[in-house]
Amino acid sequence: MTWTRRHLLCLEDLSLAEIDHIHATAAAFKRSLQASESAAAPRSLKGKTIVNLFLEPSTRTRMAFEIASKRLGADTVSLEGKSSSTTKGETLRDTAENIQAMQADAIVIRHAAAGSPLYLSKILNIPIINAGDGAHAHPTQGLLDTFTMREHFSGRSSASSHAENNGEILLAPDLRGRRVVILGDILFSRVARSNIHALRTLGADVTIVGPSTLVPPYFAALGVRVSHDLRRALADAEVVMLLRIQHERQSRSLFPSLGEYTSLFGLNKTRASWLHPNAIIMHPGPINRGVEIDSDLADGPHSVILNQVTNGVAIRMAVLHLCLGGQPLPAA
Repeated sequence: MTWTRRHLLCLEDLSLAEIDHIHATAAAFKRSLQASESAAAPRSLKGKTIVNLFLEPSTRTRMAFEIASKRLGADTVSLEGKSSSTTKGETLRDTAENIQAMQADAIVIRHAAAGSPLYLSKILNIPIINAGDGAHAHPTQGLLDTFTMREHFSGRSSASSHAENNGEILLAPDLRGRRVVILGDILFSRVARSNIHALRTLGADVTIVGPSTLVPPYFAALGVRVSHDLRRALADAEVVMLLRIQHERQSRSLFPSLGEYTSLFGLNKTRASWLHPNAIIMHPGPINRGVEIDSDLADGPHSVILNQVTNGVAIRMAVLHLCLGGQPLPAA
């Protein structure tokens, strides 16, 4: 297929073929980055300028976009909320239109208001990449998480397998029938929403679980199983994704205390034993150790949390490459 999208705003309307092409392109970039010379990565954005407009705090996403842009040869400019004129009352529209007037080639935006990337896509003439908008969507996170799962389920995603296969990045054809559990603050999580859309498109069997105040029943309309019974939800699951409590989006406390949340829903060694023996443990970060997950699990052999971070660079390279006019690359 020919790639035609100029923006990446959410994952609801991406087809299976489009997700496949993003993942295949990311695999190609990851393979080139793991080659003996990192310069092997195609510099398809040489001469372009990418502006990272991050009006909410970020570590992994912002740095991954910056590294991805530079690996593709682009110049990057990062603007934080506290150092922008939005603190003086300037509107998002005026800030973005000024960025475009300076001949930027794309804007990567993180904003507290749901729908802000869509709004900019309607008034600007340059690609807009959503790096997280309120509790609505975090599309590149959903893409990197499902990419990581497909790598794992290819059965040959370890470092040793990578060496044995001459650097080939192998992806499972899809996630059909794979049992995935998303555990934690679903209500306020843009990561959960984007993962649900991507996972359902890829055919996964998804269960969301947590306190009833954070996992409302209406999420079932998205095609997932809603549960408040942790043991039943985790039983033989092949993937568990932990989510932190989004205190910054809550206007009131939705459970008695962090201690009570941990005692009922924190992932510890005993609860991890309920999972499939080869299950992987995921977390988009930042991790609150000892709250949603114990440190020995976050750092243990079933954790792919740092793999997610590594894959985040390749996915963002793929998204920038495609939305700025590149075409899909073969995975191998």
